[in-house]
Amino acid sequence: MVAAVRRGEALRAVARRFGVAPSTVQLWVVRAAGRRLDRVDWADRPDGPRCPANRTPQDLEDLVIATRTELRHASDLGEFGARAIHAALEAQGTRPVPSVRSIGRILDRRGVLDGRRRTRRKAPPPGWYLPDIAARGVELDSFDIVEGLVIKGGPHVEVLNAISLHGGLVGSWPMEVVTAKAAVEALIERWRASGLPAYAQFDNDTIFQGPHQYEDVVGRVMRACLNLGVVPVFAPPREVGFQAAIESLNGRWQAKVWARFEHESLEGLKERSSRYVAATRLRSAARIEAAPPRQPFPEDWALDLQAPPRGRIVYLRRTGETGVAEVLGHRFEVAPSWPNRLVRAEVDLDAGMIRFYALRRREPGHQPLLREVAHRLPSRRFKE
Repeated sequence: MVAAVRRGEALRAVARRFGVAPSTVQLWVVRAAGRRLDRVDWADRPDGPRCPANRTPQDLEDLVIATRTELRHASDLGEFGARAIHAALEAQGTRPVPSVRSIGRILDRRGVLDGRRRTRRKAPPPGWYLPDIAARGVELDSFDIVEGLVIKGGPHVEVLNAISLHGGLVGSWPMEVVTAKAAVEALIERWRASGLPAYAQFDNDTIFQGPHQYEDVVGRVMRACLNLGVVPVFAPPREVGFQAAIESLNGRWQAKVWARFEHESLEGLKERSSRYVAATRLRSAARIEAAPPRQPFPEDWALDLQAPPRGRIVYLRRTGETGVAEVLGHRFEVAPSWPNRLVRAEVDLDAGMIRFYALRRREPGHQPLLREVAHRLPSRRFKE
């Protein structure tokens, strides 16, 4: 553009030819005035002066830093913060003296503050507490219950929701009361249609886990999972994050299904929920397809509640002050060196062994074995 203007072309004609405003051509002509084109700095610069008018001059910033250093080593009070620096500069007769807030910003900008901001570490991968889940080798289904819903003039409602960790495959079963038997029927319905995950995760509700007042309880839901080769996983009580996916689905379901419409009956709610589930699965089709493969549901399978439990059960727990963790109603000494820390307790029903692994969000890939404890479940019939 500048060369064309220097050859005698009209400024507006050059602007039309290059598709820019005449002021742009004029800007670059003025920038190159009186110099050879190969010696012009063509780098663009922001509008305004190189140093903002409200910016503290560099020599004054250097004086602030020097004063802080002097106060830190020689002050009788031992104070060298922004207020102390401001008072020292006033005592020295410095003019103008930056305000206390300006001095604080200078110290922050120059990186000389003693305090350090909280380090934000990268979040661990989904399912980090199970190595094969974190590596996206297998899938995990999470289940939870929404309670306390009431249809106007109708029954109380509870909803069993499900979502897969990697694929985001959702499921929802509104009903009057979620019982252990109803939960098993919902699990089987889901897994017949979509295939078996490697893990099924629950909270510590008695519906999923069984009665808490007894030791060595393996409830109906757990037995159904073990019959199918699915490892039941129980999240630690009162811990944030482990149930994040299913809790998020619970919130979305209540906002998008329950709160949006006035439901006249339980059947109407079921129909509306089914439409939401179908739409959500359609939107997540690519993610579902990219998820780890699920195993086919076995043909001619029947639930045998009296069969001795086989396989594994995983309990995520936090140890107490002395490194003790509670699993299956028993208290086990894990490691005195691991107090108030997360552990993964793997109950190997076939080997009669419980293995405790250390868990740390800061180092999700490092899960050393802390202790092995021999423990076998007593042989007893399941009570319906």
